Amino acid sequence: MTKEFSVVIEKDSDGYYVASVPELQGCHTQAKSLDKLMARIREAIELCLEVEKDYPRNQFVGVQRIAVEV
Repeated sequence: MTKEFSVVIEKDSDGYYVASVPELQGCHTQAKSLDKLMARIREAIELCLEVEKDYPRNQFVGVQRIAVEV
């Protein structure tokens, strides 16, 4: 069975790409390149699914931008 997950990707101040999966608590990784990042997050997802088989998962809804005065 195949399941798709949303992956949030950010770039930190040191130039690393950081990926997290909102649907799986604690599922995140980092890498210097996007190709390496995607391989690592796939592995992280597989490991999280092994450990969290019976745990409820969050449903990812989306990302919203908002402006605030600073």
